[in-house]
Amino acid sequence: MLLAAVLAGGATGCGADTGAPPAPGAPGSTSGPSTSGPTPGPSTSGTTPGPGTPGATTGPSAPRDDPRPGQVLVRVTVTGGFAGVRNRLVVHRDGGWTIRSGDKPPRTGRQTPAEAAELRAALEDPAFALVPARPTGRPIADGFQYEVAYRHRVVVAGDGDRPPALQRVFDALPEGGPPTSP
Repeated sequence: MLLAAVLAGGATGCGADTGAPPAPGAPGSTSGPSTSGPTPGPSTSGTTPGPGTPGATTGPSAPRDDPRPGQVLVRVTVTGGFAGVRNRLVVHRDGGWTIRSGDKPPRTGRQTPAEAAELRAALEDPAFALVPARPTGRPIADGFQYEVAYRHRVVVAGDGDRPPALQRVFDALPEGGPPTSP
């Protein structure tokens, strides 16, 4: 028994770094089990945390990062319809956007600064934060389903299920709204 403890202690005490943190209650650990909540997801380096995210600063004195190319502002996925489309629109914080429709080559463009500001304002509107995360109305046969991913929130809506705050976001999207063409 003593030999097993010495060998186990020798592997951790001789500078061997396995990259794994010590088990709760094991020698070298400083606290018990963590109760801080779920484990964070994959790294999102290069992105800015949203309001309510640990480390996020909000309010009038919050520093404003200049938008960088590649930072996703919003992602809209459209599925369904008669043709069974699956289209994706990604709008970046700098106003650049890409639409992917089936096996067609992607279409790209850029919003003007005013258009990009209008989209950001619609997404940051407190009323948009109150839009239900799942459809609340009856589905429309062969209608479209819209999935809007903004920051750490996803809103799913159908054709007959567009609260005014969601419609404001749709109206501010490039090319007049979510991509529904096959």
